[in-house]
Amino acid sequence: MDTTVSHFYDPAEYRLRTFHDAVSGFVDGTTTPRDYLETCLAVIESREPVVKAFVTMNLPGARAAADASTLRYRAGKPLSPVDGMPVGIKDLFETRDMPAQMGSPIWKDHQSFRDAAHVHALRQAGAVIVGKTVTTELGMAHPGPTTNPFDAERTPGGSSSGSAAAIGACMLPAAIGSQVVGSIIRPAGFCGNIAIKPTFGALNRGGGHSALSQSHLGVHAGSLQDAWAVIHAIHQGAGGDPGQPGLFGDEILAPPVRPKKLARIATDGWVDVDAPTRDAYEEVIAWLESQGVAVLDADDHRAIAAFESAISGSRKLCHDLCEYELRWPLNVYREMGPGMLSDHMRARMEAAEEMTAEGYRACLARRERVKARLAELAPIVDGMVTLSQPGIAPVGLGSTGNTVFNAPASVSGGPSITLPLMAVDGMPLGFQLMGFAHDDAGAVGIARWMLEAYHRP
Repeated sequence: MDTTVSHFYDPAEYRLRTFHDAVSGFVDGTTTPRDYLETCLAVIESREPVVKAFVTMNLPGARAAADASTLRYRAGKPLSPVDGMPVGIKDLFETRDMPAQMGSPIWKDHQSFRDAAHVHALRQAGAVIVGKTVTTELGMAHPGPTTNPFDAERTPGGSSSGSAAAIGACMLPAAIGSQVVGSIIRPAGFCGNIAIKPTFGALNRGGGHSALSQSHLGVHAGSLQDAWAVIHAIHQGAGGDPGQPGLFGDEILAPPVRPKKLARIATDGWVDVDAPTRDAYEEVIAWLESQGVAVLDADDHRAIAAFESAISGSRKLCHDLCEYELRWPLNVYREMGPGMLSDHMRARMEAAEEMTAEGYRACLARRERVKARLAELAPIVDGMVTLSQPGIAPVGLGSTGNTVFNAPASVSGGPSITLPLMAVDGMPLGFQLMGFAHDDAGAVGIARWMLEAYHRP
């Protein structure tokens, strides 16, 4: 296990922390969930002073939960595939034993009496809740103190900054993230993680900061197996959002499936991609084609062209939707006085106040058109591929990076998965696989095939 601060990342060699492959040791008694937790805590102690992934931790509570899990394995009665798994919770969400401070002075030391829906579900499944991971201000763009685990001078991305960095630094096998525009997929790409943003509404978001109309709950993990186990456990215990059908798919990870056809999607950001990033991406595309996968683009089918046309301007569409929907509570926060909101958030508030109900309705209609164009692609291809970010993590902690490659999946509402297949200049670069609404298991099957086949000797 590589736990050093490395400024050179090789996706073929770097091994993230995993959990599923430790379970056999719990079953035969050669190791325990408590032993596993202590290994995680040792890495956290070593790396946290630089990475700064956590806001707070409850170590006595985590150790007690790990000990309880140890007893269940000894009795041959583990509760689920995540029983004993140490998990970090993004600090946008409520936890009964730790504050939910949401990256904002407004919520400093705020302690809820309850767990968010997904936190409760994970505890009921036996997961070990270790701590709260850093988020940007109110889950938006103003960054926190977290640094990239491969270069402390670079951003880890956001808003799921701490969750992404904790996985990239091998502190934990899984951590919760959430995404409205690009807050799961982009930081995962920057930090070399596997991450899943499920279909919109697949996982219950109850107990979070706000109910933005395209907020997705998801997970960062060191393996696809662990990511799926966490997502499935959340759905088993808490279901999906009210009014949504929830997550489809079995508890067991989908088998690897080689796709027949994939669409390569050129988002608005493609024109600004630098040559090394473009070359790394094209290398994966060439590999897919060498495996017999037909990779189509907009010139090959009108449905792909129609989807690309529909997603043009997705980043601005996301921002407009968010700003209008955040007029409350931001107007209340602003009235609390100076220092409660960052200058960035105040500017977004002012922009939101210029929007009209008619303008918001037009944004909603645009989003529905994107979803319709995505559905039209389903009979044509098995999925879509693009970058997870326009390049490696930028130098500096004043920004969390560009969301241009993430907004289309957020607007369309289908599942999206970041795969750590590429590197540029010794830094991670994520490859993004997008799927179709409610076919999360299908997208995971393709992702599994890619992870198992690519970089294989």
